[in-house]
Amino acid sequence: MTTAAVSASGPIPRARGGMLRTIYIVWWRDIIRFWRDRARLVASFAQPLLYLVIFGSGLSSALGGGFAAAGGVSYTQFIYPGVISMSVLFSAIFGGMSIVWDREFGFMKELLVAPIERTAVAIGKTLGSATQSLVQAVILLLLAPFVGVTFTVTSFFELLGLMIVLAFGLSAFGVAIASRMKSMQGFQVVMNFLMMPMFFLSGALFPLVGLPLWMTVLTRLDPASYGIDPIRRTVLGAPAERTAITLGDQIVPIGLEALIVFAFGLVMLAFAARAFQHRD
Repeated sequence: MTTAAVSASGPIPRARGGMLRTIYIVWWRDIIRFWRDRARLVASFAQPLLYLVIFGSGLSSALGGGFAAAGGVSYTQFIYPGVISMSVLFSAIFGGMSIVWDREFGFMKELLVAPIERTAVAIGKTLGSATQSLVQAVILLLLAPFVGVTFTVTSFFELLGLMIVLAFGLSAFGVAIASRMKSMQGFQVVMNFLMMPMFFLSGALFPLVGLPLWMTVLTRLDPASYGIDPIRRTVLGAPAERTAITLGDQIVPIGLEALIVFAFGLVMLAFAARAFQHRD
């Protein structure tokens, strides 16, 4: 029977029981590609360091070496959790670029016509992107002693869990956007349009207190805000409570913030999985 006859007779049946294997293969392929792309590795580490050095040193000096809004911690200490989160944000969202790249060079078409669950492709891509961004964020934790930040064993594992949730949520967002894009140029334009506002409204570089009403509303609608705020509160402890996200007059609990980001990731993953169900 020819391929045309098979296609005309109905959808190609998907193999059962191989979903976990498919997820693993897609995930592992993205990890290998990331590791072999040394230019991307260097750039992904250099950008957060530049933000930490330039903004941390420059604005800390301009502010007189202190940062009263954050309970007296230095501005460099204040943005350090934001820099970690920025690394997760940029790497996780741009991880979706591999989908557009694979589509342009035909690999994605071959993958989607294979007898596998297409949902597994979306999950594998999301986990691959999340793993890449998480590795970079963990490496940036090595800078903690240089900015005067210390961790306990408990806070380190709490921080690791929060970074996993943030990496998952933002990776799923990047995959959901990429699953609809047909060209690399279109993906870059859309992601730059979405990513920079997400970053600057997330509270990575300034506290989300005392803002105009319209900006306060935008920061509360930004899912990255609920990922960066608990990371800062875990890293800096009590001083960061003064800049914590509030709804009304109540500080949003860290557990609820993590749940919001995780739920956002699940919704984006569902959108991505649905997009992969449609044939190109």
